[in-house]
Amino acid sequence: MTITKILNSQTKTITFAAFLLFLSGLFSRFLGLLRDNLLANLFIKQETDIYFAAFLLPDFLYGILITGGIVAAFLPVFAENFKSGYSQARALTNNIFTIFFIALILISLILVIFAPVFVSIITPGFSESQQAMMIILTRIMCLSPVLLGISSIFSSILQYFNLFWAVALAPIFYNFGIIFGILFFAPIFGLKGLALGIILGAFLHLLIQIFPLSKKGFLPCFSFDFKSSFSSLKKILKLMIPRTIGAAAYNLNLIIITAIASTLSAGAISVFNFSNNLQYLPIGLIGVSFAMASFPLFSQIFVEKNKEKFSQTFSATFSRILFLIIPLSILIFLFRFQLVKLIFGFSFLGNGHFGLEQIKLTAASLGIFSFSLFAACLIPFLARVFYSIQNTKTPVKIAILSVFLNIIFCYFFIWLLNFPNFFQETIVSFLNLKNIKDISVIALPLALSISTIFQFFLLILTLKKKLKFLEFSEIYSSTKKILVASLLMAVLIYFVLNVFALFANANTAMGLFLQLLLASISALFSYFIFSYLLKLKEQKIICAFLKTQFKKSENTVRDSS
Repeated sequence: MTITKILNSQTKTITFAAFLLFLSGLFSRFLGLLRDNLLANLFIKQETDIYFAAFLLPDFLYGILITGGIVAAFLPVFAENFKSGYSQARALTNNIFTIFFIALILISLILVIFAPVFVSIITPGFSESQQAMMIILTRIMCLSPVLLGISSIFSSILQYFNLFWAVALAPIFYNFGIIFGILFFAPIFGLKGLALGIILGAFLHLLIQIFPLSKKGFLPCFSFDFKSSFSSLKKILKLMIPRTIGAAAYNLNLIIITAIASTLSAGAISVFNFSNNLQYLPIGLIGVSFAMASFPLFSQIFVEKNKEKFSQTFSATFSRILFLIIPLSILIFLFRFQLVKLIFGFSFLGNGHFGLEQIKLTAASLGIFSFSLFAACLIPFLARVFYSIQNTKTPVKIAILSVFLNIIFCYFFIWLLNFPNFFQETIVSFLNLKNIKDISVIALPLALSISTIFQFFLLILTLKKKLKFLEFSEIYSSTKKILVASLLMAVLIYFVLNVFALFANANTAMGLFLQLLLASISALFSYFIFSYLLKLKEQKIICAFLKTQFKKSENTVRDSS
């Protein structure tokens, strides 16, 4: 099968689409871990602080107009237009491409011009030299939202046609570009080379999706005939506005967190971002994969007004996410130090600038994030359920509330962790942070985790009220069994980890890797055995799916030989 055929082949079920996104996401996240290892060990913490802070303005633009706006609003309206006819859907695509491209260019230019003002607000704790370098990086990076914005429109169309291969490969190419920048641009241009790598990655993200989109006949071109799609454009704008406000609030929250972190000890921004990147690995692999894969189907079912199918699909997807994320959250908490040490503590290249104190703080932050992973994974799914019924206001209101709560808790926990008290002693003991003078950075993941859990419960309670036909009895039953299976697995793995620690040298990368590998394999087998004994449907569905895919691959090999 050629690359062109692969990119143009359709996925037939949500599970396979999610599985495809999971596999590509797994490889993409592996590249992301390699990227972060290179960043942590090739650059000192003051430089990585600048790098992560420089992402904020481009991410703000990307978040409010793309992930927060067009991705949420375009697909449901596109689905309605395509149902009416190809020409109508094609006209809408051309018009939204034109409007969005111009808007992204204009806003990016504004960010470039006023970058010095924004940088001084975002990082008040940075020195003048740090802010000067951050301005340069920010201006270069402002091209990435333009490329990624157009690429996101392409992704929405490809998802509607179940052409998930290019969508799945795009993040991989994005990370290839960033790593190329670290290895080849940075030695020549310094920190500016990192920004150039991001632009390269964004371009590759766009390029890989052009081929299947062109084949489908939906490669957009500039069009100013807005009258032909006026009602649809108006509907997209109406759906975008509240979601854009919510996304702006969320991204503003990240800016405030960075501003606070810039006033803490050097490396605080890096510790938060490295741990946040690690916790996003399962969110991207599980939560986002299932959310992206189910979104087109939910949009189609809603248009068909099939309540029973909607409820069944909701319950099945919700339970499968929990089936995967709950045991993984427990494993991440148990292995937090080993994971961080293996990923950041051993340098592939360079002198190894990531010290023991940074490892402990990053591991502690990751441990805190593990308690809110179930909520963080389900929020993208729940939000897209709201989007599929063309309700963007509700998740936005809830997001804004959680943002305010997060900001309040950030300041509160920083204050609480800055002087000796019972809470500080408990955190130090629970997360093994003895002999570290300043642990105030822990306040940031702690606040974000609490606000994430708050956001999840508000979303699920509101959804129950709005969609009264949704059935939660199966979800409750599955969740109880998943918790029991996960806890039994945790007890077993705790002993396996301690026994293996007696024989493996955890001070070497190989010893640590073997320790984690054995524990992970044991966890996988034990969890599936406990799930089987508890008669969990999700275990049977996933096993049956894997068997089917294995048989298909066997048949493919036989046919080709």
